[in-house]
Amino acid sequence: MARDTTDQTPLSSVQDLTDYIAAGNKPRERFRIGTEHEKFAFFRADNSPVPYFGDASISALLTGLQKKSGWEPITDGGNIIGLAEQNGMGAISIEPGGQFELSGAPLETIHETCRESNQHLATLREIAEPMGIRFLGIGGSPKWTYAETPQMPKSRYEIMTRYMPKVGTQGLDMMYRTCTIQVNLDFSSEADMRKKMRVSMKLQSLATALFASSPFTEGKPNGLLSWRGDIWRDVDNRRAGLLDFTFRDDFGFRDYAEWALDAPMYFIVRDGRYHDCTHVTFRQFMNGALKGEVADPAPTMGDWTNHLSTLFPDVRLKRFLEMRGADGGPWRRICALPAFWVGLLYDDAALEAADELTKDWSFAEIGALRNAVPAEGLKSQFRGHPLFDMAREVIGISRAGLKARGRLNREGQDESIFLAPLEEVLAKKATLAEDLLSLYHGRWQGSVEPVFEDYQY
Repeated sequence: MARDTTDQTPLSSVQDLTDYIAAGNKPRERFRIGTEHEKFAFFRADNSPVPYFGDASISALLTGLQKKSGWEPITDGGNIIGLAEQNGMGAISIEPGGQFELSGAPLETIHETCRESNQHLATLREIAEPMGIRFLGIGGSPKWTYAETPQMPKSRYEIMTRYMPKVGTQGLDMMYRTCTIQVNLDFSSEADMRKKMRVSMKLQSLATALFASSPFTEGKPNGLLSWRGDIWRDVDNRRAGLLDFTFRDDFGFRDYAEWALDAPMYFIVRDGRYHDCTHVTFRQFMNGALKGEVADPAPTMGDWTNHLSTLFPDVRLKRFLEMRGADGGPWRRICALPAFWVGLLYDDAALEAADELTKDWSFAEIGALRNAVPAEGLKSQFRGHPLFDMAREVIGISRAGLKARGRLNREGQDESIFLAPLEEVLAKKATLAEDLLSLYHGRWQGSVEPVFEDYQY
C-alpha cells in the first residue's frame, strides 16, 4: 500500500464498517482490473541488494521516477517512500526489503495492463541503469540472508517488524524476502462478491502452484517450489490464510467486517505519527481501548481503511477483491495472473462453471491442498488426481471467459493470449520453479547467481 489513509470520518457502529466495504458495489460496466507486481532491486555488478540511502539507492530511484513522471511523492519521516498519480491512476511503493512495487491503474483490459507494465519497466530501467541497478522477477529472494536484506524507513514496517516474531515463525521472511503478482477485481453486489470470493478462495492454491517461482533460499534449493507459499502458512494466522466463513452460502459483507474487527491492529496515525496498536483488536479499539494512550482515541474511517490493508487472507476484501496467492515472476506472468482471474470471474458463464466445479470442495480439502502445494506444486494430489488435471480444466474455463469478453487488441487478438505462460506450464508439466531447479542443477552448475541475469526485467 503506497499511502496510509487519514480519513477523519468518525465511526460509531459495525454497520459503518460494513457499509464502507459494501460501497465497493458497482455496475458491470464500471468493472476494472488493477494489477500489482513486486520485484527485487539488485546491483548488476555483484547481485547485491540495493539500500535505501545513497546516490545509487531505492530513494534515488523514487526521486528519479518522481522527476520523470510528475507523480506526487509520498513521504514518511522526511523520507520518500512512494509515489502516487494525482488522479488515482496508479502508485509506486516499496516493500520492507526494498522490493519495488507498481500498483497499477484501474484498467478495462489485460491489453492495457501489459502496456502499463511495459511502460513502467522501461521507465524504471531508464532511471536505474546509470546507477547499475536492475530488477529480478521471481517469488523469493534467491541469495540474500535476512541480515543482508536492507530495511526501508517506513513507520508501518517498523511496527510490523517488531510484531511479526510474536505471532508466527515466517513473518519477517514474508516482509523482506518475497515478491508477488496480484490483481484487484470488482463485484456488483453482495451476492456477486460472495460467489467470486468463494471461487477464488478455493482456487487460490492452484494459482500458487501455477505461478510457483521461489525454490531458492540463501543460495541453495530450499526443498520447495513456492517458498513464498510455505511462508504464508505461518505468518500470523489471526489475520492470514483461508477464511472458513467465506465457504458459507450466507456469507456477506458483515461477516468479513466482524472477522476483521477481531484481528489485532498494527497502528493508527495521528498528526502524521504512527502509534503501535498491536496489543488491541479493532473491536477493542471501537470500545475505547486506546483512551488514555493516544491524544485522539476515537476510531475513524481512515483507521478502518488502514486496518483492512493489514489483513492478509488468501483473498482480501476491501472495496474490491484482491487475489493474493501467486509468486512474483517474469514480465509475461504480470499479464498472465490478471488474465487467469479475469477469465474466471468477469464472465458470467465462466464464473458459474468455476463455481459449479468447486461447489462441493470442503474447507478441510482446500486447507490440505494449501499445505501440500508449496512443496509439491501441480503434482499435489486432489481427490486422487494430480493438480495438473484440475489446472487444465480451470485454465480452460478461464480461456473461455476471456474469449467471451471479446476484448481485442489492434491485431484482433483477445485476452486469452495472455494465458500462454500457463499453457506452457501444462504442456511441459513443469512450473517455473522446476525450470529454475533444472537450470541450477544443469547449466548454472549449482549456483543461483545466473538467475539475476536470466530472469531480470
